[in-house]
This record gives sequence, C-alpha cells and structure tokens, in this order.
Amino acid sequence: MRRAIAPLIAALCLLSLASRRTAACTNLIITRDASADGSTMISYTADSHELYGELALTPAGHFPPGAMRKIGEGDTGRFLGWIPQAPRTYWVVGNINEHQVSTGETTFTGRDELAPDPPIGIDYVSLMNIAMERAKTAREAIEIMNGLAEQYGY
Repeated sequence: MRRAIAPLIAALCLLSLASRRTAACTNLIITRDASADGSTMISYTADSHELYGELALTPAGHFPPGAMRKIGEGDTGRFLGWIPQAPRTYWVVGNINEHQVSTGETTFTGRDELAPDPPIGIDYVSLMNIAMERAKTAREAIEIMNGLAEQYGY
C-alpha cells in the first residue's frame, strides 16, 4: 500500500508545481531506498525554454601544460575570462559525465540589487560544466566548484 501511494504523491506535487508560474529550476531526486528496485534517479528542468532544449556533448580530452579553458557565462555566452585547463577531462552529456556524476541546480532569478555590475567570477552554469568535465565523484565535483569560486569569485 505504501509503495502505491508514493507515485500518487509525487504526481500531485509535480501537478501543483506545473500550475504555478515560476522562474526557478527544479530537480527531482529519487534515492535507492525510495525506488522500487534500488535505482537512483535524477531529473533536472531548467526554467528557460529559450536558453535550453538541446543536449550538449563535451568530449573528453588531454591537454598540455599551460593550456587554458575559456569561461563564458552559461546563460548568455558572454566571455568571462580564462582559467587553467585540467590535464585530462571526461566525457559529459548534458549534466552527467562518464563516471555517472551528475549535477542540477535549483536557482531562481535572484535579487537585482545584489547582482554585481559588471558581473564577476564564474557563474553557476560554468561551475557545473567544469565540475562535470573534471570530477570522478560527487565529492570531487563539490571540491572543484568550491575551489573555483574561492579563486575566481562567484
């Protein structure tokens, strides 16, 4: 009985979210203990139908010492700067890499008065993308994003 009610509750939650106008990204995460067969699942929806809609593919690579990686703002593509490239990067499809590490975010448009002018640092989209290119574990992805934000600003 308990397992039969869980899908109904999830459907009602999603239906209630669909009926509201919002500018926030949404994740749905199901852990192994919450799924019928022990699977873990993650779903990510972006709030902008104009910015997203394609599945990006970033191939793995090997880079020489001194190579640099271009940083562009995730939503606009505006050039933000360069950072040192990792010696090796991993395949990334969408928000998941070849080691099954995945990212998602639940941001909202934010408060305009808190936005720096001009914008500085690395934005959240770039942090997620770089982490997926460089991390073998979720913990490593967090450490990468934290280190980049501390070094270059966010």
